[in-house]
Amino acid sequence: MMSLKNNKRGGIYRAVLLINKSSRYVLDMALTQAQQIHQILEGKKHILITFRNNGNGDAIASAIAMFLFLKKIGKRVDIVSENFELPKTMNFLKASEKIKSGFSHLQKFILTADINKTGLQELSYDVKKDKLKIYLTPKNGFLTRDNITTAQSDFKYDLIITVDTQDLDSLGTLFYNNTELFYSVPILNIDDSSANEHFGKINIVNLSSTSTAEIVYDLLKKMGEEYIDEDIATALLSGMIAKTRSFKTENVKPSTLAIAGKLISLGAKRDYIIQNLYRTKSIPTLKLWGKALEHLNTEKSFGLVWTTITRDDFSRSGAGKHELYDIIDELISNSPEAKITLLLHEDPEQGSKKIHGIIKTNRLYNAKELVKNFQPEGNSGTAKFTVKDSGLAEIEEKIISNIKEKIKNPQ
Repeated sequence: MMSLKNNKRGGIYRAVLLINKSSRYVLDMALTQAQQIHQILEGKKHILITFRNNGNGDAIASAIAMFLFLKKIGKRVDIVSENFELPKTMNFLKASEKIKSGFSHLQKFILTADINKTGLQELSYDVKKDKLKIYLTPKNGFLTRDNITTAQSDFKYDLIITVDTQDLDSLGTLFYNNTELFYSVPILNIDDSSANEHFGKINIVNLSSTSTAEIVYDLLKKMGEEYIDEDIATALLSGMIAKTRSFKTENVKPSTLAIAGKLISLGAKRDYIIQNLYRTKSIPTLKLWGKALEHLNTEKSFGLVWTTITRDDFSRSGAGKHELYDIIDELISNSPEAKITLLLHEDPEQGSKKIHGIIKTNRLYNAKELVKNFQPEGNSGTAKFTVKDSGLAEIEEKIISNIKEKIKNPQ
């Protein structure tokens, strides 16, 4: 569906991205990255920012920073992520409430009537039983079906920016239900993962960066550092802190700390970020975290850490499913030796026979591949899955056994 080739014309190399048979985008490789970004943004009227359907703090903060920056330079922008629910720990960021969980509409249906000879005396419409009827009364003569044509408008978005997203599949139904949008509108792909599939017209994928937010900062600086205000700087620093667990991960470099220092000088509120990300845990969350620790298991030879949460644990703690990502992040933070972190839990709804799982891995393992047999959604770093009509203990044994087997015998 996609291919990349080089054409040499007059001594200048051009990368041509072929997206199905009907669309072709040409990007001049002789331009600097800043010039390429300016070129792709020029004239764009409505921009979509999106990220994977299990996006974490880095994805959310990076999207918000990009949103605020583009709004500041006069662009119309939306942020959409499949079935998005804003984590309580991220609601302190300005514009966090702007992130939508789905599209409202992407195109308009156009009905055109040729009234050159008849004129128009009256237009009215009626809606009954989910049926729309449009009434056209001509001034002279008659209107027939030959006078009527229909069409679809262009997509309302003319540029897509993806952040912290390794492939289009991880966008879930946003992509699956709207493939024509993603194959006909240019994509700016920003990510720090080695698993990124370089699906964009422009791919800014930096494996040496500790977070997508760090890459976004570098990009915004090139586009116009004077537009990076306190809110944008705070969002960027939040993404960096969330991804590096407050600069505790092994890939943090002096350049990472230098960028953090620069963001603070631009107004980023470090103490405010730490307070919201790490010091505002509710009593129900702490109770659920306690239950997770009670059920904690480790397999040091594999670097595997996992825990389980029952429906009774949810009920006794008063917590909900939205606290789960906080818990798995806490597991990672408190288990520095962990290469694979797994959380299995019963559905909190009474009577449900579903078991849900969340798995996170470091760059040594592919999270989605490790639980491939359970039809996961997500990407190489984080995946989630649901198993129906099975007990928690049975699924725990099956999944742990499956993960160990895949590690021992990778295909």
